[in-house]
Amino acid sequence: MSFSGKTVFITGGSRGIGKAIALRLAKEGAQITIAAKSVEENPKLGGTIFSAAKEITEAGGKALPVQCDIRYEEQIDHAINQTIETFGGIDMLINNASAISLTPTEKTDSKRFDLMHDINVRGTFFVSKACIPHLRKGRNPHILNLSPPINMQAKWFGNHLAYTLSKYNMSMIALGLADELKKDKIGVNTLWPRTTIATAAVQNLLGGDALMNMSRTPDIVADAAYYILSRSSESCTGNFFIDEEVLKQEGIADLEKYSVVPGAKLYTDLFL
Repeated sequence: MSFSGKTVFITGGSRGIGKAIALRLAKEGAQITIAAKSVEENPKLGGTIFSAAKEITEAGGKALPVQCDIRYEEQIDHAINQTIETFGGIDMLINNASAISLTPTEKTDSKRFDLMHDINVRGTFFVSKACIPHLRKGRNPHILNLSPPINMQAKWFGNHLAYTLSKYNMSMIALGLADELKKDKIGVNTLWPRTTIATAAVQNLLGGDALMNMSRTPDIVADAAYYILSRSSESCTGNFFIDEEVLKQEGIADLEKYSVVPGAKLYTDLFL
């Protein structure tokens, strides 16, 4: 399915997985709003909305960089209004923006707890809410949340309760919207990687170079997102997708090209 002329609204897409998805869809001709906070580059993180927009354009798409902190509804509304004025509508929403802190309860302060819930939960909810009227008019409209499958075994909560609560809430939002918006033929799903992905979060917060070398590149998630968003929004909804399973469904069994270090032992993601 061609993405030519379709508008994709991506939160937190200035780097990492969000940017990789944007570039993958740009290759198919999509026009993309990058709604993120970064307008000046942080050396530890890399990338801004402007550098991402430049790469999107070079990849063959159209780009609208909009500074947006999804914790604030007025900024969400501004970004969406800019998108409508520039591109005329919204066909797909990627809820990618996320905050992470893998701390046990006693080491989780209220500021970090609130940040994760304000971005991961509240932000995802209100960006989705604001996009729904436009998605109803979209072509093959989809919402895709970057969040894990829900598994209520205690071990997924015990090591980092606050973070798990926030990410599972993103998945519950998708599950609820899938049912709520079924009548509108808007597909709502989640996507999560089987292994750790080589991003700034893995480099800076989790395991540094050692874990980066046991990870896959963001391209695997981007390719999986492309295939999900290419499916019929009427029938493809309410799923908790895993990246490599999506690719295998598309007949792609050899995933070696996605490894940061070819042949290296891969590190399974913390939610799987």
